[in-house]
Amino acid sequence: MSQLDQGSAQVNATPAAADIPVKGAEPIALDAKPAIGRNFRLQWEEVQKAWVLLYPEGMVKLNASAGEILRRCDGNLTVAGIVAELEKAFGTTGLLADVQAFFGIAHKQGWIDTGGTEA
Repeated sequence: MSQLDQGSAQVNATPAAADIPVKGAEPIALDAKPAIGRNFRLQWEEVQKAWVLLYPEGMVKLNASAGEILRRCDGNLTVAGIVAELEKAFGTTGLLADVQAFFGIAHKQGWIDTGGTEA
């Protein structure tokens, strides 16, 4: 996982959720503690061999990078902490910009809540 995709999810949902990537997403502060949005539930789907976000109107099938990021969003780790965990887990560096870009998109989509700590 040396680089994270901007197109970080495949969407199997309503047309409103299909506008990924999202333009104009606000950057998320390094000290923000992202958590999965209240209308979503993150779970591993064995049949699809992928992490998915479930919500009342459908499902977002995540790629591997998005799943690895979102599964660390428990409201306890900061963005900086998540980046450090990812870099350690995958033996790489330089993921901050990609992770922040993903968080901006995820926040705009409502996939994560940051408690109002946009950069």
